[in-house]
Amino acid sequence: MTLSEEAARAYELDRRHVFHSWSAQATLTPTVLTAAQGCYVWDGEGNRLLDFSSMMVNTNIGHQHPKVVAAIQEQAATLCTVAPSFVNAARSEAARLISERTPGDLDMIFFTNGGADAVEHAVRMARLHTGRYKVLSRYRSYHGGTETAVNLTGDPRRWPNDHGNTGTVHFFGPFLYRSEFHATDEAQETERALAHLERTIEMEGPATIAAIILEPVPGTAGIMVPTREYLRGVRALCDKHGIVFIADEVMAGFGRTGKWFAIDNFDVVPDLMTFAKGVNSGYVPLGGVAINAAIAATFAHRPYPGGLTYSGHPLATAAAVATINVMAQERIVENAAEIGAKVIGPGLRELAQRHRSIGEVRGLGVFWAVELVRDRATREPLAPYGGTSPAMTEVVAACRAGGILPFVNFNRLHVVPPCVITEAEAKEGLAILDQALTVADAHTV
Repeated sequence: MTLSEEAARAYELDRRHVFHSWSAQATLTPTVLTAAQGCYVWDGEGNRLLDFSSMMVNTNIGHQHPKVVAAIQEQAATLCTVAPSFVNAARSEAARLISERTPGDLDMIFFTNGGADAVEHAVRMARLHTGRYKVLSRYRSYHGGTETAVNLTGDPRRWPNDHGNTGTVHFFGPFLYRSEFHATDEAQETERALAHLERTIEMEGPATIAAIILEPVPGTAGIMVPTREYLRGVRALCDKHGIVFIADEVMAGFGRTGKWFAIDNFDVVPDLMTFAKGVNSGYVPLGGVAINAAIAATFAHRPYPGGLTYSGHPLATAAAVATINVMAQERIVENAAEIGAKVIGPGLRELAQRHRSIGEVRGLGVFWAVELVRDRATREPLAPYGGTSPAMTEVVAACRAGGILPFVNFNRLHVVPPCVITEAEAKEGLAILDQALTVADAHTV
């Protein structure tokens, strides 16, 4: 098929004028998307694709949910924008709904435009609260593309931006499949990862460390689900040394793991929590920081030195209000948990039995990673860390040809559909993935 006239025009203008993120511009051939509904999108050639990526793992309620679209339209007709110093009803209600769902006493909400600036402000709050500067984060993590956030990031996107001057220090987190600690089981991996973190804190100087930031379940870096004991151990180390614990819930929050927040799977309460993406399924850009009572008190009579023109933008927060209400009314979080437990998890484990290219599957809810390898015995990845390969390119092409839009990072396929996906849609996607994995199998030894 060929692009429609409208899609061809959009593509021409894109290539002439749009500068794309994380890309070498001359090598790009981006896909034109012309429509979306529920768990499906349509490309410029009229092909329907099952969205197994949730775009950027953010369309948790699916595309074009009518109640959220209506809420945006209604808000636009009432109050399109307002300076953040003024009260507006949408922001107030969004803050209430979010604080009702955050763990512990994270009851104050500072709104940002997205996840990266939420991380920037959480780190700033922690530094001002503690009077310290260093922030620890794990390798194999992603925290955003702005200056502090990208330096906190523990994947290769940090490298061109890292000049060693941002006060960030990295450590290894638990990841048994590719263990840095020569562990043989989860208990040993947890124990050794915590010992490594404690030693890192000791060597860096506890009194110099403002915060430890972690994705409770790392997203782009590989969806490595830790044990409850690991996150409880991190919480204990933070308490011992007066370090602020920041949970980065930008990708894993708002239903993705089958809980409102990923940290809820572990019964741990952080001091600060960042969010974005699923808070309103990306319909209008929005992020934020949930703040506990102690840190909020730091700024009760001391001005917080930070803000944004669009903090708590009424269109974005109206979308958040509608999204959270829809998620509750339609049991979308519960659906994510059920589909993960009954369909996606078992389905992926069954595929792993049939395809020698699958080294491991792991995840929760609608948040899964399929680790593709050339050799199961050596665990050699199908693409190198920080890069891709002709084999992975072929696998992605097979997914697209079969009718799914995958999320891919290095040697992994991530199965991250909208939280509203039905059992039939999930099985449809797994069947397409089954066929695509025969291409990966051809590259194994």
